Amino acid sequence: MFSVLRNRTYRHLFTAQVIALTGTGLATVALALLAYDIAGADAGSVLGTALAIKMVAYVLIAPVITAIADRLPRRTLLVGADLIRAAVALVLPFVEQVWQIYALVFALQAASAAFTPAFQALIPEVLPEERDYTRALSLSRLAYDLESLFSPALAAGLLSLMTYNWLFIGTMTGFVASAVLVVSAVLPKPHAAQPARSTFAKATAGTRLFFATPRLRALLALNLAVAAASAMVTVNTVVYVRDHLDRSTSDVAIALGAYGAGSMVIALILPRLLDKVPDRSVMLYGALGLTAVFAVLGVITAAASGDWRWPALLTAWAAFGTACSMVLTPTGRLIRSAAEPEDRPAAFSAQFSLSHGCWLLTYPLAGWLGAAGLQPAVAVLGVVALAAAVLAVRLWPKHEAGVAAVHVHTGLDPDHPHLAGAVRVREGWKHCHHHARDELHPLPH
Repeated sequence: MFSVLRNRTYRHLFTAQVIALTGTGLATVALALLAYDIAGADAGSVLGTALAIKMVAYVLIAPVITAIADRLPRRTLLVGADLIRAAVALVLPFVEQVWQIYALVFALQAASAAFTPAFQALIPEVLPEERDYTRALSLSRLAYDLESLFSPALAAGLLSLMTYNWLFIGTMTGFVASAVLVVSAVLPKPHAAQPARSTFAKATAGTRLFFATPRLRALLALNLAVAAASAMVTVNTVVYVRDHLDRSTSDVAIALGAYGAGSMVIALILPRLLDKVPDRSVMLYGALGLTAVFAVLGVITAAASGDWRWPALLTAWAAFGTACSMVLTPTGRLIRSAAEPEDRPAAFSAQFSLSHGCWLLTYPLAGWLGAAGLQPAVAVLGVVALAAAVLAVRLWPKHEAGVAAVHVHTGLDPDHPHLAGAVRVREGWKHCHHHARDELHPLPH
């Protein structure tokens, strides 16, 4: 997996990602403490609203930024987003009103909505070989999981030496360092300019690609299944540990760590597995596995007593992490195979926006239903995950399980660039390449 770090450009970009993730983790802790200082007992509602603002920014801003991104050099876009995030982190310690938190969180997440899809679309060009790209995806998944474990511990250590306001300085430093690393990386040249289209057409191009391509429609359903499980873990872990099981505060971190550990294990295994098993099998089994874990969680929730419930919960959380990683890690491969290089920024932006739209739905569901009782939350989110998994199975044709398909073009001139390497047959020109959906391939292969 770590062999891809020999690529200098990818090494710089990956290091930038890790540093920025660490800074974001520090900001999460500091923001919670800032909200408590300003709002006191209402800090939870402030953070809940801030989370909703984050999701709204992700859903609305990413497609718009992608629509105008081709007017800016890639490096300018990435570095500009990092510097905006650094500036917001620098200002956060000085806020005194709740509305100021909301405004700055929106600005911070809008910049992230610009940075993340552009960054994700860049990696397949830096690592064009599928084997290398698969390892990069697993490494990225591992970085996210390690950040979820490492950043809170780092924040706790720093808070023993300084006030939480200094954590925002650490966040700012992380984003500045990320910008410096992006500047130092040699980025691939952008693709040739596409035919002129309206801003609206550009903003919706990725979403239209998703709804037009069977396996990307399936990916939408898979995103919803993952969102149901991750919302259950993120929102209700503290309720399970503190209220349902009557355990200590430190056990909350252990439970969340079990989820991260399950995700990390599968991230380490997947590169070799995906060399032998199609993405479709791995992702669909992961989604169906989520429904099985919800069934187990229902048994744990229904039990009023028993020492077995704590290890069972840890096992369930680790299984959630494993199944979610099975779905999430190959996602980049799926988008890469479905979109032409020039369309990938729009496709990754659509995935970013639409997946967070799923979380915008499941986070409130997990919170509201969990407040009424854990059993309704497990039942409803479990049904959502099951319906989404079954829908994904139905939407993703088996003939799209592979990475390429043989097909024939009948209406192209023999010297058309797309026919390079094609073989002349009676019907036209036959060749094989990744599934695509564009003006040359209006129907699934």
